[in-house]
Amino acid sequence: MCVRATMPDRKLTLDDFDYALPADLIAQVPAPVRTGSRLLHVDGDALSDLRFIDLETLVAPGDVVVVNDTRVVRARLSGTKESGGRVELLIERVVGDDLAWAQVRASHLPRPGSEILLAGGATGVVLERDGGFVRLRFENTGPLEVWLERHGATPLPPYIARAPAPEDAERYQTVYAASPGAVAAPTAGLHFDRPMLGRLAGRGAAIVTLTLHVGAGTFLPVRERDLEAHRMHGERYAIPDATVQAIGEARARGNRVLAVGTTTLRALEAASAHGALVPGTGETDLFIRPGFRFRVVDRLLTNFHLPRSTLLVLASAFAGAQAIRHAYAHAIRQRYRFFSYGDATLLEKGPGTSP
Repeated sequence: MCVRATMPDRKLTLDDFDYALPADLIAQVPAPVRTGSRLLHVDGDALSDLRFIDLETLVAPGDVVVVNDTRVVRARLSGTKESGGRVELLIERVVGDDLAWAQVRASHLPRPGSEILLAGGATGVVLERDGGFVRLRFENTGPLEVWLERHGATPLPPYIARAPAPEDAERYQTVYAASPGAVAAPTAGLHFDRPMLGRLAGRGAAIVTLTLHVGAGTFLPVRERDLEAHRMHGERYAIPDATVQAIGEARARGNRVLAVGTTTLRALEAASAHGALVPGTGETDLFIRPGFRFRVVDRLLTNFHLPRSTLLVLASAFAGAQAIRHAYAHAIRQRYRFFSYGDATLLEKGPGTSP
């Protein structure tokens, strides 16, 4: 892996976040049971090979575990243009009863004013284009989110080289998913089952929620070699009063905050950008790079991330670039399973990352 520590005389580029991954380490199916994955604990240069259920022993009474309760919608659609050409849509965001933004895959992107013929006699009218995204008005669907549940498919990531299976509708969803709106799962949470959450609470940990609807932009490649030129796609979030209160009380006791997933971390840090963490709703395009100062999160539970991705950059910013380089090289040697259906890492915050 090519991640190098930040040097004062050199600006990091996308090339610094590349590594070679054997294709057979990309998990194509989930573990037989949710808690059956492995867990790599990364604390600076110290690495521990654990089972996911060992996380229970690493969370202290009084700690706060924050999870993202977004629910994945059946956002992948197939259709045809009026000319007969095939079109694949990945709904990025539903913005009304009949309006949505979507990623489009087609031999030629449909033009504004054209129609896409969809299942069940429905039609998507292209209103405008913005890069690889289009804004669509859906006709003959009724409430769009209801129609998607009937006619859409589970939006598995592009590196899972198979069609969605019936069991993906359950396994590509956290057990605490509650608020529909995501088109990709907050995958660190896929490892939890309800008994494990109950045991964590029984140990005295506070388990609290927020919502960040993961958009299709999470799979978009970073095209700029200069990281400062990259712009993240905006994602909506909501943080309840109770979550802010629990975090404040934990801080007062000297306990720690564990974010389950990069989406949870981004929402918390975005909502504290001007100082104290505040509840409420918002939209964030926060791109966390090395040098970022984390105000809220002490520990991050996350899966292994793609090379040259914003999420690998975030993990490097949090734990330290050298620590992530060391951890990923170890994980490859030990044949951990990578990406959405793969194994997990528990990252301790590196030195120099707090305000």
